[in-house]
Amino acid sequence: MSWIEPHHAQLSIQAQCALLQLNRSTYYYQPQLVARGDGQMMKQIDRIYTEFPYYGSPRITAALRRQGHHINHKRVERLMRLMGIQALYPRPRTSIPAPNHLIYPYLLKDVHITKPNQVWGTDITYIPLHHGWVYLVAILDWYARYVVAWQLSTTMQSDFCIRTLQQGLTHVQPDIHNSDQGAQFTSEAYVAELQKYPGIHISMDHRGRCFDNIFTERLWRTVKYEEVYCKDYTSFHDAEQSLRHYFMTYNTKRLHSALNYKTPAEVYLAG
Repeated sequence: MSWIEPHHAQLSIQAQCALLQLNRSTYYYQPQLVARGDGQMMKQIDRIYTEFPYYGSPRITAALRRQGHHINHKRVERLMRLMGIQALYPRPRTSIPAPNHLIYPYLLKDVHITKPNQVWGTDITYIPLHHGWVYLVAILDWYARYVVAWQLSTTMQSDFCIRTLQQGLTHVQPDIHNSDQGAQFTSEAYVAELQKYPGIHISMDHRGRCFDNIFTERLWRTVKYEEVYCKDYTSFHDAEQSLRHYFMTYNTKRLHSALNYKTPAEVYLAG
């Protein structure tokens, strides 16, 4: 990106990206290339995992073989690691727990959700590109199914999750913020951002429980089948632009059966 000057005397790279309205994470982006055939296989793995989020690598291998793919278990495990999916866990582990990070209790058992901004849930998922992959984080209002904020990143570092949280907290705060126990959401920097708002209670899913964050899991399924699997993103920018249009449509135009066929925006803003 020749319009960015890395050694500018007065403006940092971050400032230059802001002026150009360029996502900071795209500046150093180099497509994460995969071996011939691995990219398509990763897409198939993602499709199977999206439909059956409780499948581990043995079942993924068996499902691929039933589709006619000659693939061994070790290759499936290797590709799942690249995608941020780990075996021996009932859901895609794009968020991996980190040792010594503070874990908060799960606060939503038997809680009746009755209004917008009562509970926000957040999670990360894998997004395939034509040659490589990126990661998507989103914050969802559980009552209205409204996507409060989202961002793409080429890595699973916590900084893009923090930026998404800051974006969501600009005008309103939830009563409860729920996430899994991934290193991104249990990091000191992420938790510190939440602690700036005394009214927010921090909740985290139990380990081994794939349905504590069920509304966000359903969002990923919807995004994958209605948007991602219908496209073949050629680049980070292509994916970002297409997802921006999709989330605008999802929030403001897509009728939701669980909302009595209203849009998420109608329910969220009415509250």
